[in-house]
Amino acid sequence: MEKTKALVLLNMGAARNKNELETFLLNMFNDENILGIKSKLLRSIVASIIVMFRHEKAWENYKLIGGHSPLHKLSEELIHKLNKYLPQYYILTAMRYTPLFAKDTIKKIKQKNITNVTLLPLYPHYSTTTTKSSLEDFLDSCEYKFNLKIISGFYKNDLYNKAIIQNIKNTVNDYASYNLIFSAHGLPQSIINNGDPYEKQIEHNVQILRDILQKDNIYFSSIHLAYQSKVGPMKWLQPSLDEKLKEFKNQNVLIYPISFIIDNSETVFELNIEYKQIAINVGVKDYKVIECLNSSDIFCEAIQDIIN
Repeated sequence: MEKTKALVLLNMGAARNKNELETFLLNMFNDENILGIKSKLLRSIVASIIVMFRHEKAWENYKLIGGHSPLHKLSEELIHKLNKYLPQYYILTAMRYTPLFAKDTIKKIKQKNITNVTLLPLYPHYSTTTTKSSLEDFLDSCEYKFNLKIISGFYKNDLYNKAIIQNIKNTVNDYASYNLIFSAHGLPQSIINNGDPYEKQIEHNVQILRDILQKDNIYFSSIHLAYQSKVGPMKWLQPSLDEKLKEFKNQNVLIYPISFIIDNSETVFELNIEYKQIAINVGVKDYKVIECLNSSDIFCEAIQDIIN
C-alpha cells in the first residue's frame, strides 16, 4: 500500500554509546524547558558545567546496562509492528536529544513527498518538559510546512489503559500479596507551580487504573503513586519512590513505570538496579518491575485508536 501519510513518534532519545550520552546530556540541559535560564549563552555555560560533572558518573551507570539504552531498539520494534496496523502511514521517530533528530526526520518525510503528518509524542501525560519540548522542536524544524495533526496526551484512552492492566496481570498472579506502586518520573515542584498539568494527569491516570482493577476484581494489598529520578537540592514531587519503599519492609512490591511507554535507562537502570538495591536495603521481601508497553499488540491497537 502506498504511504500517503506520516506518523512521527516523538521521544526524548537515549544514548547508544559514551559520546552519545554526552550529546544527550548537553542537549537536555540546553533545553529551556528543562533548565529554565532565558539567556542561551548562560544556559549553554551552565549546561556544559553540569555535564562535565555528570558525564562520567552517568556513563558508569550506563555500563551496568550494557553501555546503551534499549529505547532505540525497542522503538524500531514498535515501528515494525505498527506497520502492520497502519499500512498507509510512513512511520518514523524524531528524538529530542539524540539522533534521529527532528530535522532529519523531516528530510525523510519530504523525500517521500508526504504532506499530511501526525505527531504522536510518546508521553501519555502532558508536561512542558516532555510534550511541549518535543513538539516545539519539531515545529521549529519544519517551519509549519506540513498539514499537521498533533496528539497531546492520551492517558485517558481505554485501549491504552487496558494495555497497562494486561501488563500488570501478566507479571504476577497472587495480586493480594503485592503492594502496587505506580512510579512516575519526578519533576521539580516549581514546574508544577508554574501551571504544568503533569501531576494532576498522573494522579487521574492512577485513579483510572484503580477503577479498572477494581472492576476486574483484581485487588492488591495496596496501591500507591510515587515519583522517581529526583536530582539536586530543590523540592520535587512527593512522595519519592525511595521514601515510599521504606513503608514495605518484609512485604512484596510491584512497580509499574506509569510515565514511560518504552523501556529506557530510567526503567532498566533506575528501577531495576538502583531502586531495587534501595528496596533490598530497606527489607522489601520481593521487588518486581513491570515492563513498559513497548511494542505489545494491544498498545499498537491503542495507537491505531488514538491517531484515528
